[in-house]
This record gives sequence, C-alpha cells and structure tokens, in this order.
Amino acid sequence: MLFKNYEEMKKYCQDHAVEMIDFKMVDLMGRWRHLTIPVARFTPDTMKYGIGFDGSNYGFAPIEKSDMVFIPDVTSAAADPFATVKTINMIGDVYTISQPHNIPFDQYPRNVAKAAEAYMRSEGIADEMRIGPEFEFYIFDHVSYQALPHDCGYTIDAEQAIWNSGDNEYQNLGFKVPLKGGYHIGPPQDVLYDLRSRMCMLMEENNIPVKYHHTEVGGCGQMEIEVEFAGMSEMADRTMMTKYLIQNLAFQEGKSATFMPKPLPGEAGNGLHVHMHLFKKGKPLFYDAAGYSQLSKLALNFIGGLLKHSAALLAFTNPSTNSYKRLVPGYEAPVSVCFATANRSAVIRVPAYAKTPETKRFEFRSSDATANPYFAYAAMLMAGLDGIKNDIDPTKEGFGPYDVNLYNLSPREQKKIKALPRSLDEALDALEKDKNFLLAGGVFPQRLIDIWIAAKRKEARSVSDFPHPLEYQMYYDL
Repeated sequence: MLFKNYEEMKKYCQDHAVEMIDFKMVDLMGRWRHLTIPVARFTPDTMKYGIGFDGSNYGFAPIEKSDMVFIPDVTSAAADPFATVKTINMIGDVYTISQPHNIPFDQYPRNVAKAAEAYMRSEGIADEMRIGPEFEFYIFDHVSYQALPHDCGYTIDAEQAIWNSGDNEYQNLGFKVPLKGGYHIGPPQDVLYDLRSRMCMLMEENNIPVKYHHTEVGGCGQMEIEVEFAGMSEMADRTMMTKYLIQNLAFQEGKSATFMPKPLPGEAGNGLHVHMHLFKKGKPLFYDAAGYSQLSKLALNFIGGLLKHSAALLAFTNPSTNSYKRLVPGYEAPVSVCFATANRSAVIRVPAYAKTPETKRFEFRSSDATANPYFAYAAMLMAGLDGIKNDIDPTKEGFGPYDVNLYNLSPREQKKIKALPRSLDEALDALEKDKNFLLAGGVFPQRLIDIWIAAKRKEARSVSDFPHPLEYQMYYDL
C-alpha cells in the first residue's frame, strides 16, 4: 500500500475504518521503537511539525540535546497485519528542534543512508545503488536463556532437529534433519514450508517483492528468503519491515525467529549477503564483456574499496560479539579478504549466473542482520565510492581474484591472504584507524562514529567480563 500524500491516506483510513497510526523509528542499534496515535489525531500538522520524543533513550544524543521530532513518511504507510485494532504502520525521519525550521538529525540512521546516496550523486559517479539482501534466520520452537551471576545458559529446541530423533515423550514421526543437512530439504522434513510461504506473502503485501524462499544449511530450522533489488535507502526500510514481519508472524504461530549470526555451535550461521550494483541514468555501470568475470573497471574499483576498508566496515556490517562466532573457518561464512567468481569462501563473490549488463553484480558475504541496515548499507556504499575515487585496484592490492576453495589452500598460502577481524574489538580498532572514507561529504558524522564505538566497546566488554559456561567444563578442576 503506497500513498502519495496525506489526503490519500486519510481517505483510506476513513474507507477502511482504520483506528490507529503507528509510527516506527529506528534506534542507534537498529531496533524499531514505536509510538501510536488515534487516527483522528493524525492531521496535516503531523506531517509538517512531527511528533516530539526524547532521543536520548534511542542511544543518539546527550540528555541536554535530546528533544527531537519524528516526521512520518506517508509513502511508507501499510496496514499492520498483527494489530487487533485496525492500524497503519508508518516510518519516517528524525529532526532536531531549530528555528525557523527543524534540521534533519545527522545521526539518525535513515538520514545517514540518504546522505550516502546524495554524496554518490554529487560526485557524479552514479544515480543509484541497487541492492538485494539474502535474509537467513532460524525458527525455533523453544528458546530460554539467562545470564545471572549464579546461573548462566540457554536452551533451544526445534521440532525438526536431529537431536529429537530419539524423543519418546511425544508422538515422534521421524523425518528429522541432520546436522548441517537442511539445504533445500523437502517435506515432510521441511515442517516450516507453509509458514515461510505465508511470510513471503506478507512481505509481498508490504511492497517487498520476494525472489524465492527455501530451507538453509542449518538442520534445526534455518531458513532463507531472498528479495528482489531496490534502491539502497528503500531496501534499508524493507530490511526493517522484513524482520518485523518474519519475527511477528513466527511469534503469532507460537514459534521464535532469530537473525542472530550464530545461535548454535556446530551449525551454520545466519548471514546477510548483500548483492549490489550501480546505475546512472538507468544504465548499469558494473558490466564489461572484456573485464574479469564481465566486471567493469568501475566495479573492480568498487570491490577494491570494499576489501581495502573491510576491517573497518565490519564494525557496522558485523557489529555484535556474536558476529565473530559465525566468521570462523570451515563454514560458508567468509573469513578471507578477497574476491572471486562463484566462490562462497571469499568476502566478495561474483555470481557466475549473472551474465547480462543489467544483472551483473557481486555480493558482500560477511555481513549479518545484527547490523543497523541503514548504517551497514551506507558504509558499504561509502567504501565502494572511495575505491572508485581513488582507483583502488583489488588485484594490485593482493585481493585476488582467488577462484579456488580458500579452505583447501595450504597454511602457507592462506597466510598470504588477509583475514577479517576475529572479534568486535578488532573491527572497532580498525574503524578508529580507518574512518575517513565514512566522513567524506559529512555522511557519517564524527559524533556518530564516536558514540557507536563507545556503545560497541561496552557490549564487547560486558561479554568478555562474563564467565562462559564452557569455561567451567574446561577449567573448573584445575
């Protein structure tokens, strides 16, 4: 559902007996917050002056400068499928209070993404970056956890998991999915087939075209939904909505969906592979029939920027301590800073099946959905633009192409390839040293980067300071 203006939306609300308008705002970490007003309170002044709120509770601003206003974007309006009272969802932008006019808040994630796109256009490089993420997630039937000083641990269960093959406490029909054996598994093992289809139909109804869905490698309920391409800022909006729809529909069905990168040891992790390409005046810029894997020089420079800044980039694309439990050798998650064609062990993979100028692209494979999508997508764009502006050649930088299985290389050969950071702290260290590409054009304010690093350092410290249950098994009797 899309409206061009206030009048169209107001008429829809009257015709369909809508009672509430729910405004969704994204906080620093990438979680949606919301507030709701009766539809009668939604007036043209709401679109002009917005709704005031305390930004300090969203992680952005110090208390003394926390008053902000939310200006809704009427073109984002859509019916909320989970509300009992008829409700319209709407996202929008955040402004700081100023005279005579309010000013877009430069730290607000949606504003950062828009600033990155404006910077790309101002440099004359491209008009649009189109991206297409692959959403990987697990659906569990039971999740419990706690982290108390005297009691720490978690318990997870999934009906289809192989560990339930010997369960005699309920009617067990077999057909369980082996460890790391879930990729494209069919019914009856694929017990979540219909639920995934319903998730996809909800996404379609919310203007998120779906490419396909299927089971993923993880045998205990890992899924993937891949969507069609859209502009970067629009896709960041769609990413937030996709997570909202998937998690809430699963919850409604008595199940739990998580995009956590590594919820279980020994199983495949959840990534957020991001396919991307640039266009100018509708013309694709990444294709050259004579180039490596049919990539243009501009595309290779974009890759060079992504790989050169990859360590710092991970502070935004992989911003959780759990992210680095996924980025380990031996799984499909990449750990080597390089590019290649049809090679899933490389950070940048060029799909061999994308052969036409309009479809020629590559994917950044290390990212995951703990990222704030506005920051992550904007950071990817800024890294790529830096590669173009500075003519960064990925081959001269030693990034490949490596059209071999990197995990099969000898230890000596593997040492020649730069590795991604092994922890969140390492990624934050890299960001502190390599941030100028983000500051270009004022896209990422220095204050935002400072707040982000401080918040993420605190997260990393809280995890490192807490004894792990496995440490009791390994060290208690020493």
